Parts: sequence; C-alpha cells; structure tokens
Amino acid sequence: MIDLDAIHCLSDIPAAQARARGDQIALLFEGEATSYAQLETQTDAVARALLADGAQPGARIAVLTKNHALWYPLFFGTARARACLMPVNWRLSVPEVAFILEDGAPSHLFVGEDFFAAALEAVAGMSRRPQLIALYGAHPEFLPLDMWLARGAGQASPDRPSLDDDVLQLYTSGTTGRPKGVVLTNFNYRRFMEMATGVDGFAYEAGETVMIVMPLFHVAGTNVSFAGLMQGGRIVLIKDFTPAGAVATMVAEQVSHSFLAPAMILMMLQTPEIADARFPRLRSIAYGASPIAEDVLARAQTAFGCDFVQFYGMTESAGAGSYLSPAAHRAGGLLKSCGQPWPGVDIAILDSEGRELPVGEIGEIAIRGDIVMKGYWRRDEATVEALAGGWLRTGDAGYADENGYFFVHDRIKDMIVSGGENVYPAEVENAIAGCPGVADVAVIGVPDDKWGEAVKALIVAEDDAPSAEAVIAWARARIAGYKAPKTVDFLDALPRNPSGKVLRRELRAAYWAGRDRAVG
Repeated sequence: MIDLDAIHCLSDIPAAQARARGDQIALLFEGEATSYAQLETQTDAVARALLADGAQPGARIAVLTKNHALWYPLFFGTARARACLMPVNWRLSVPEVAFILEDGAPSHLFVGEDFFAAALEAVAGMSRRPQLIALYGAHPEFLPLDMWLARGAGQASPDRPSLDDDVLQLYTSGTTGRPKGVVLTNFNYRRFMEMATGVDGFAYEAGETVMIVMPLFHVAGTNVSFAGLMQGGRIVLIKDFTPAGAVATMVAEQVSHSFLAPAMILMMLQTPEIADARFPRLRSIAYGASPIAEDVLARAQTAFGCDFVQFYGMTESAGAGSYLSPAAHRAGGLLKSCGQPWPGVDIAILDSEGRELPVGEIGEIAIRGDIVMKGYWRRDEATVEALAGGWLRTGDAGYADENGYFFVHDRIKDMIVSGGENVYPAEVENAIAGCPGVADVAVIGVPDDKWGEAVKALIVAEDDAPSAEAVIAWARARIAGYKAPKTVDFLDALPRNPSGKVLRRELRAAYWAGRDRAVG
C-alpha cells in the first residue's frame, strides 16, 4: 500500500520512497541502476535549477528524447518546481515538432543526443526560442545538463506544489488535424494514485519489477511508471523496443508487470525467442491503446502464462476509463469488451444530443470523473466541445450490456456506411484476425459507385499467405455478409501511430484520391 499522506502529489514520490527504501533500485536503464535516494537527489537538483532560472508556476518545460532514465528526475523536478513537463513525440517530423514547440512555448527544451539536429531545425523559426539543454550527449549549441544543474546550487527549496498545478502536457497523436496539448493537473494524478491501486494491472508489490517499453511521451508509458514508482517498484526502462529484446528483458530481469500495445504483443509472439522463454515472476500484462484480436490474445495468454488486463481510456482522461479484469478475460463472451469503469469513474453511452442511451444501443462512449483533463492548451473551443455536458467525448462508438460491461465498436469517424448499413472496421478485423496466414489486418471503406462505400481488408500476411478469396470466405463464415470485405489487398506493414493505432486515414488516402469526400 502507498502512503498517500506522504505522497500528496506525484513530485513527492522520490522523497517519500527515499525515506522508505533509499538504497533500493528505482530505475534500471541500459545496465545502470538508480536508487530511490539518487532519484530524489536528481529530482531536487532539477527543481532548484529551474527556480534559479526563474521558472514560474505553470511554465512549460519541453523534452525531446527517447526513453531514458534522466526523464524521471526531469519530470519530478519540473513538477516540484510547480512547472509543467511537456514531452514531445520524437517520432514526429521536424515541422510537427516545431508546431508543438511553438504551441506550448516552453522556456526550456531538454534534448537527447538522438535529436540535436532535429531540435535545432525545429526551433529555428520560433518566435521565442527556448533555452536548449542536452539531457544526455554533447553538442556545442546545447548546454550540458551538469552545467545547467550547477545553477541551482544554493537555491532555496521550492514552494509546496498545489493540486491545481498543471503537471503534464501530452500532445494528442493527431490522426486528424493538428495535435492538441492535453493539460493534466496534480489533482488529476492525485485521483489517479488513489484509484490505481484498486485496479488490476496497476496494483504492484514493493520491489516487483515493472518493464516500461511504451514511450514516455505517451500516457501508457508515464502512468505505468508512476504506478510502479509510487508503490516502491523497480522500473526497467527500455529505450528502443524490439520483440526479441523485450522477451529477453522479461526473462533476465524477472519482470512482474508490463504494459504492451497489442502490436507489440503480436510482434513478441512472432519472434523465435518466445518459444523457449519462461516467465516465472510475471504476474500481469496490461494492454490497450488499440484493439487486440481475440486470436492474438489467446496465443499471448498461453505464451506468457500470466493475467491479462485491458485498459480503455484516453490521454484526456489521464489514461483511465474502464478495465477488463483477469477474471473477465477468463469468462466466456467478454474478450470483446473493454471492461467496466474504474472506481470513481462514470462511463455512459450518449446519443448525438448528449442523452444517455439504454443497454444495448450504440452511441458515443463518454467518460466523467476527476481524472478528466483540465482542458486543451489554448484551445478553449475544442475543450468546450470535448467536455460538453460534463462528459469527455471519446469519439468511439460502443454500447453497454446489462452487467455494466462496455464494448467498443470503432472510432465513430472510421465507421463505414455501405448501402445504408453501418459497418465498424474493428468488428470485421476481429473476424479476419484468426484466418490462417494473416499476421495483421486493417479494414477501411473505399469508394463504390453502387453502395457508396465498400469494405476492403488490408492484410499483412505470414510466410504462407492466404488468398483473397480465403480471407473473404473466412470472414463471411463469422459475420454478416454485408460486413465481410468485398476486396482484399496485401501490404508489407500497416502504418501505426506511436500508441499502436492503425492510421486508417493514411490507408484510405490512396483509394479516395481525386474525390471531394473521403467517405461514401
């Protein structure tokens, strides 16, 4: 159990754990261990240096780096100085990074050595250029971290953070339009800490090893890290995910818990190393951020031999929402569900007018609770739209059953309308996923002069590739004929964003080129 009197805000975690277990390992990264006492020392140094630089409450502090142990004291120190860390997705193009930096207007930009050139290009045209600091590595235009930290020597301790302080600004993945900065506060995360230990997949024992492979600009990477550290866990951080590397780390470090995107799970199942791997300490694998095929999940349960927990939520809800417990994974008929609400969180199915719909009717899934964001950074109109009526609109179509389990059909915008019938790609993908020879699948709507849109399956095949006819027949045996794909194309890989979601907009583009609309 965590002491929420000692851990009032996230930034209290290093000090509280340094008192409780200072010599124990907090972080293991590329063979180097950081104890809880060392993490507290580093956190304090960051906070003091920011204050020496004149950082004011609410200042944005940006970081552009792959996963690295120094991310943690940077986050905790920034929060302790009452500033707000703004991680930037390093997979974005330079113009996209430039947009985020201009939008967030950070006073400081910490950069890992992989991105010095990109950062310089991104800040070149900024109206107010941030101070550039090398988080690790060296570059003549970036102040080394140790030199910057030295500024804080003799600086007075920061004021105690407030629950109202902005603590984390994560940018949405931007599958359509420009990304928006999601502002999360200390209060959001105070409630997250209070709720998380009562949720399967976030309740860890002190000393257990938690593997982090999700990027730390993503809410899954941050939240599992916070949950592990606040409960006295040992974080094993992976800089670059590879399937074989993740399997080897789980074995060598005796990992007890991890969060994996479904695409990662699939790749790990396909790596030869999984055949002989044994995971005696593994208690849970959490997954989410995108749907998982039932066939993949079944194979994963056999291969890893641990509990599985599905999480459904958004960056805008601090990653919280609903969860499908291990017991529900073992119950019949619930694997297609995203579970039941977290304690303290309300979920409803709303119609287009914002009215709650009864059991079984499809509408938009909406979330309400203390974990819902403060709003979008400098996007008042978008905030009002997203939080209309006090509910966070997810943009997902779904329904609830009589036992309070929620089921996601698909993103509302990705729904295919063919001959007046609604077809949800996720349902078709789930039907195809178990087809022999199919490694990965995405379904989109393509133009059809007769039906408006027709269902097309895009397949990544295994070595023994199925025919298009075999895929269609497999689907038709499992779902209604009008939902089954009419055509099948084969690709080498599916485009995905950093959280693993298939970029259907990119897949549709080639088929809708030259048309006024991208739907039928």
